[in-house]
This record gives sequence, C-alpha cells and structure tokens, in this order.
Amino acid sequence: MEEQQRDEESQNDQSSLIAEEANDTKKKAISKKRTRITRNFPASTFDEALELPTAIQKFAAGQKVRRITLFDHLKKSPDSGTSRMLITNASKYGLIKGSYSSEYLELTVDGAKVTNTDTPEPEKIRAKFNLAIARIRPFNELYENYKNIRLPSTTVLQDFLIEKGYSNKEVPECIDTFIVNAKSVGILRTLSGAERFLPIEQVIEEIPSHDLIGPLPTEAITEVAPIPDAIPELKWNETCFYITPIGVDESEERKHSDLFLHSIVEPALKEFKLKVIRADNIGKPGMITSQVIEHIIKSKVVIADLSFHNPNVFYELALRHACRLPTVQIIRSTDNIPFDLDQFRTIRIDTSSIYTLVPQLDVYKSEIANQVRRALGDADAVDNPITAFCPGLKISFK
Repeated sequence: MEEQQRDEESQNDQSSLIAEEANDTKKKAISKKRTRITRNFPASTFDEALELPTAIQKFAAGQKVRRITLFDHLKKSPDSGTSRMLITNASKYGLIKGSYSSEYLELTVDGAKVTNTDTPEPEKIRAKFNLAIARIRPFNELYENYKNIRLPSTTVLQDFLIEKGYSNKEVPECIDTFIVNAKSVGILRTLSGAERFLPIEQVIEEIPSHDLIGPLPTEAITEVAPIPDAIPELKWNETCFYITPIGVDESEERKHSDLFLHSIVEPALKEFKLKVIRADNIGKPGMITSQVIEHIIKSKVVIADLSFHNPNVFYELALRHACRLPTVQIIRSTDNIPFDLDQFRTIRIDTSSIYTLVPQLDVYKSEIANQVRRALGDADAVDNPITAFCPGLKISFK
C-alpha cells in the first residue's frame, strides 16, 4: 500500500514537472513571437501605402470617412492584419490621420496633394518627396548624403546607415525601400547609363512649363522662341572631357560608351578629382558645336575612345592633338588602331566577353590613371602624330 502511494506521488511530481516545462516553453514562444524588428521606416514602399489614401480621395472626395465604411467599399475586413498594416503604413508616411482603432480616417494636407489629380505637378512632386523621403529619417539621411552622385553599391549604403546607428537587421530592408521610393519620386534617375540621385529642386525645375502653370486656353497659346540652355560655369582645371562614340539611345555605341564611362573612365579619374563630361551632357549627340570645341581645348585632360572608328571622335582628337594638351587614348581590342595612330600609346580594352572584361577592370583603370598622371606631369611626354611631325608647333588662344 505504501509502495503504491509512493508511485502515485512520483507520477504526480513528474506530471507537475512536465506541466511546468510545457508552461515555460509556451511563455518563451509567446515572448519570442512578441519580439519584433524595430523599424525606423514604414513596412512598405510609398506606392504600396498609397492604396488607402487614394481610396479616400476617390470614395470620399478627400474628406473624412468612417474606417469601417471605407474598408467595406474596398471589400476588405477592417480588422484583418492586412487592413491594419495598410492604415499603419499610410499613417507612418504621413498620408493619413488615424490608426487602425480610429473611428474615422482622413487625409493629411500632403496626402490630399499627392492623391488629388488636380494638384499641379510641381506641388504634387514636392509633397510626394516630403512624405516618401524627407520625413522618414533614414531615407532623408541617405538622400542628403548621396544626392548629386551615382547610386553606390548596396554595401556602401548599408555601411552608411550602420555608422549612423541603425541595426544590421533593419538596414537591408531600409535600403531596398528607400531605392524604390527614390525611383518613384523621380530623384533616382538613369543618366548616361548610370543611376544617379538628383536634388529635388532639379527634378521640379525639369517639369515642363505647361505643368507649372496648368492648361492654357487655345487662344492664349503663342509661339515663343526657345531659350538656350544655360551652361553652368566650369572649372576647366577640374574637368576631363571624354571623347567617345555616343550614338542614339539603346544603340551599341551608347551602351559601350556608358559602360566605359562609368566602369572604367570615371573610376580611373577619381583620384585626380576630375569631373568627367561627355558631349551629350552639353549638347546633342553627334553635333560638333562651339561648346564641344571649348571642352576639347580647355579641359585639363581628355580621354579619347577610338572604338567603332567614329569620324567625330577622330576630328575632336585631332583638335586636341594640335593643341598639344594632355590626352589619353583607349580602344576596344576588337577594333584596329588606325595607321596614323598605331605608333602611339593606346590602351586596348578586351570587351570580347564579360568573362574577359570584368576580371581586368582594375587593370584598365590603373593603366588609364598612369597615363593621365604622366600626361599631367608633362604634356609633351605623351606623343601624338602632330608633335612627332612638328615638335616645335605651339598654339595659343587669346
């Protein structure tokens, strides 16, 4: 009898122990479930967050609306996780006022501007920038640090945010969301084959004039002579002019020129703090204008790409040679160097396949940098056909 009682007590103790362990496991699971990644930015892109405020604009004419009524119109449950997330993200972006427990939801001032089709385009872009970039702290820090330059690698952006104190867990998602928002706003744009961050002021200035003032009555429209583009004052001592076959958009020449410019030439010139300018940055591709000639004879150094045997390239290169100014020549290896130039140093770049090009990018950059260093140290040290034939020729400009 006593032995049976001891067995029952032992079984009770084991049951209690098992129950305690199960309870502890449950508590840990609940605690783990409640642990969330702290975000310093909304959990969606700006365009995704626009769904709800756009619905308010269309369904309620931009006025305050009952939350339950709005979601009934959207045919969504007002208390589902998805619906709550829609409200939370729209609120975090500053598009709406109210939370998922509010009786009413309404648009903010900027939220109304972004969703109203009657808002002038410059005003809409400014409001969109304020909401999608400026008011979100990590997005604004990225914008302020990288505007006016090329989009760097994701690793560089991540390192920047980590140095700013953001956690490693949130940074990758933050970068991805920022890039998508920047593209949507228009401050991240493809220029000369590379993604660049533009100042919001420039984006707004580039909006066509008819979007600035709204539609005009037909009788008010008159022909006006085009105003020439203003040319910013250049510091020629800090300029490298890149002579290259440009071609039209999406042509092989354009893709080639973009690749060489951003992957080889610009990186090679970085240590010299020279701004690289291509002809399409100052005029129409294929046009030999006074501006192009000015860049040829005034830039501190010229990089000339002889690929495709483009006649404009050789014309511009001849002008530079006649001026006896620092010049570096490059060419893709599949092209022959013309007879008049084959005795002079030209850097050959193998573009026959990505497998031969990529491993040698650093080598090509170093070759160009060495030639630039030599040319800047002594312009006469880099020979050309004209200096070889007329070593005493000097050209001066007044």
